[in-house]
Amino acid sequence: MQNIHSVNHVTSTRIIAHRGYSQKYPENTRVAFQAAVKAGAAMIELDVMLSRDRKPVVIHDATLERTTNGHGAVSDFTVADLKKLDAGSWFDPIYADQRLPELSEVLDLVGGRTSLNIELKAQAYEHHHLPDAIEKQVVAMVKKKNLTDSVLISSFEIDFLVQIASMPDPPAIALISDIPASRRILELCTHLKVFSWHPDYRIVTLRQVEMMHAAGIKVFPYNVNTFENYVQMVDLKVDGVITDDPIAAAQWSRNRNAA
Repeated sequence: MQNIHSVNHVTSTRIIAHRGYSQKYPENTRVAFQAAVKAGAAMIELDVMLSRDRKPVVIHDATLERTTNGHGAVSDFTVADLKKLDAGSWFDPIYADQRLPELSEVLDLVGGRTSLNIELKAQAYEHHHLPDAIEKQVVAMVKKKNLTDSVLISSFEIDFLVQIASMPDPPAIALISDIPASRRILELCTHLKVFSWHPDYRIVTLRQVEMMHAAGIKVFPYNVNTFENYVQMVDLKVDGVITDDPIAAAQWSRNRNAA
């Protein structure tokens, strides 16, 4: 069983597959997740929204047009309707058989084979925090499948993290950010005991990394998709990179170490 906390004992930069192996396969699909596992990714990042019948479904966008042959909001369709959609042809017609997976299916497919980073999309946030709110469902599902130690739950929406942090024995949590961390954000992350900070790689500086590390917080920047960007992040001493191409990133690591 993969343990999210094993990153504490690893000196190399962790490679995290963004939406599965999304450079070579349609993002957030079974084939992309299977390929990421085969590629040896230390962790797989995926995105979760709620269907109309309030089932956690793995898809990045709040709408269907970009990655399926459907139209409209994800939340307007039942999970049964969503699973009828073609979620692969937009990438390549050979993947026409790919469907939107439910989170439970991905946990069964990947859980235990590698760590998972489940991003709760901000569009799925509900301020009333209903009994079946997405954050409550996801945490309950992770616990039921005995995957608490191998799952990291992240979001741009801080209130998701506040809710999860208040639960008994929650999975590890992470804040995603496209703006530099302020002192207030750092204090909030420290208060919530976040495991990691996931910034857009373009905003990362050595000062930011050192500030997070001093608070015991890991740094996993996202959209690290070129060798130059990878080297830049490694030089800043980040703990892992979230990339569309885990095989290329592994090669970048070898090239960097050989230089």
